[in-house]
Amino acid sequence: MDEHESLRKHLERLLDWEDAHVNFDTAIDGIPVELRGVAPDGLPYTLWQLVEHLRLTQFDILDFCRNAAYVELMAEGYWPSSSMPPTSTAWEESISSFYRDREELKQLALDPGVDLFGRIPHGTGQTYLRELLLVADHNAYHVAQLVAVRRALGIWKAT
Repeated sequence: MDEHESLRKHLERLLDWEDAHVNFDTAIDGIPVELRGVAPDGLPYTLWQLVEHLRLTQFDILDFCRNAAYVELMAEGYWPSSSMPPTSTAWEESISSFYRDREELKQLALDPGVDLFGRIPHGTGQTYLRELLLVADHNAYHVAQLVAVRRALGIWKAT
């Protein structure tokens, strides 16, 4: 395996691994429906807001990587407007979309036709490598917040 292939495999794993911290899959496992829209005392967000923010932001970065007609969201577009899922299926739909987009980002990382160090043609100097690392970093940050909210709600079991 050459260095570029090794980097691609590392990026693929980085998008959902659990080596140094909890991953998204573990952080959302078993969250009761009735607590998805509850903000614990002292914290400004709910589990729903964090899950949906993760989905929206990850999709936005994926869209930037692959869409020459990409238009950046306004700041408020990265967070849901409500503290709880707006429909009974919104939670599952958000998680399914997150997983689907994460798989597409992994495929982007693995695609030998994508120059990871090359600039995104419609960007302002960003590289594909930067964007993939940005997704992994951003997701890790907010997954930690999911754990913090779950702890504050008394629904986190350390593994």
